[in-house]
Amino acid sequence: MTNDAVSKAVGGDVADALVIVDVQRAFISGPEAVPGHVDLQRAVGLLLQKARSAGVPVIFLQNDGPKGAVDEPETDGWQLFFAAKSGEVVVRKRHDDGFDGTDLEDQLRARKVETIAICGMLSEMCLAATARTAMAKDFTVILANDAHATYDVPPGPGRSPMVPARLAARAAEWSLGDEIVLTDAVEDIAFAAASSS
Repeated sequence: MTNDAVSKAVGGDVADALVIVDVQRAFISGPEAVPGHVDLQRAVGLLLQKARSAGVPVIFLQNDGPKGAVDEPETDGWQLFFAAKSGEVVVRKRHDDGFDGTDLEDQLRARKVETIAICGMLSEMCLAATARTAMAKDFTVILANDAHATYDVPPGPGRSPMVPARLAARAAEWSLGDEIVLTDAVEDIAFAAASSS
């Protein structure tokens, strides 16, 4: 069944891979977690379950923060919240863009991926940077509104008010332009293996 046929059958958008961006313990659980982290755990968990059930590639991006940061390598906060299973790929990175200095593109191309569902954090940083580069490299990118998160933006200079996390996340979504495929919820995303043609 082609992705178009699957899309018509399920009534949603179809991806042939899942990329999970920086869903690490420090950011999604405990005192340093993003606002709405419990809802994000559910959303990412559902995407992961759907991708695994469909047998499509699952790629975890794992940020290596600097010494003393909550995501400093080998600390508890650096650990992936959802453990990778055998055959799933973990790509460690040092920059916001998951393609920068990593083999992410090679991993996707080797699996003949054309359309990725992306999720994780932070909306305006690593998630947006990775999605933007993926689109520049001609991947189709699907992002569900409930599948990413960030922190509240503190007040800025002058009269700039605090921006609540959900509004900051929505602005990050909007900044990705017309090429990204936005959905309301993870329930709108389906997965099917890439065609071999």
